[in-house]
Amino acid sequence: MSRIVKSSPESFAEAVKILRAGGLVALPTETVYGLAADARNDEAVAKIFKAKGRPSHNPLIVHIFDPADLGKWAEANEMAKSLAKVFWPGPLTLVLPKVTDELSAIAGANLSTLAIRCPENKWSKAFKELGFNGPIVMPSANRSGHISPTRAQHVADDLGDQVDLIIDGGECDNGIESTILKIEKDRAVLLRPGVIPVEDFVPYISDLRLPEKAAQTSAPGMLKSHYAPKARVRLNAMERRSGEAYLAFGHTEVIADMNLSASADLAEAARNLYAALRSLDKVEVIAVAPIPPHGMGAAINDRLRRAAADRD
Repeated sequence: MSRIVKSSPESFAEAVKILRAGGLVALPTETVYGLAADARNDEAVAKIFKAKGRPSHNPLIVHIFDPADLGKWAEANEMAKSLAKVFWPGPLTLVLPKVTDELSAIAGANLSTLAIRCPENKWSKAFKELGFNGPIVMPSANRSGHISPTRAQHVADDLGDQVDLIIDGGECDNGIESTILKIEKDRAVLLRPGVIPVEDFVPYISDLRLPEKAAQTSAPGMLKSHYAPKARVRLNAMERRSGEAYLAFGHTEVIADMNLSASADLAEAARNLYAALRSLDKVEVIAVAPIPPHGMGAAINDRLRRAAADRD
């Protein structure tokens, strides 16, 4: 089993040593726990794909420690720069043309674009002070296709001894992944709904679109089945059937096993979603109450649809 240590200057220093040596470290972020490796080290990046059982065509997000470093790795037009200025550090990933071959080609699934973000966290400043400036690649620290981890123990449960160190920063603030936008000249394509609702982008993007159904996997979270428990998931459930666990939202007359948010708070529901699915994953079917589609509800419904999708 991987070693779990509390977030501290000492654990950050140990994490830097491991990353420099080509190892894997699980780190807490504002979204979910990530599995980090040096983005320039092919062998280290390959370990991520092996540990997660991740398909090689599914690219990884590059994480930088300073928004000012965006131009070192990607070609950012004025729209991209504006979005980064407003939303970084934070849960926004931008897909942009890459400008260097310095990063591992494995990480980018040999695409000409790069998925990149600057996360909000407690460790990047310490890493820089220790002389490690990244970047790192960092997908969610779980088995590929399984429920993302929002607590350190979730990482240990999923990945066992395949991680050299897990830094415990407590429960993640947001609980679901970043919003992903692909920037194409004067328009943006929403590749993955996330923490930041699309409504928040209106002042900065005049042309925001959805991807074509047959679009290439140019960013994480686009696979049909993803974020899935072992149990089958039944959506928009208004009643509880025999043998099911019921996951409620807001006020309900149904006897519920858990409630994502008794007050119908979408941010609270997002924060609780993955932990609730993990907790209820002891039955054959998890029935989930309807979730409003607006605001963070769009991201919650996206995760639930993928959790409920047919699995190959």
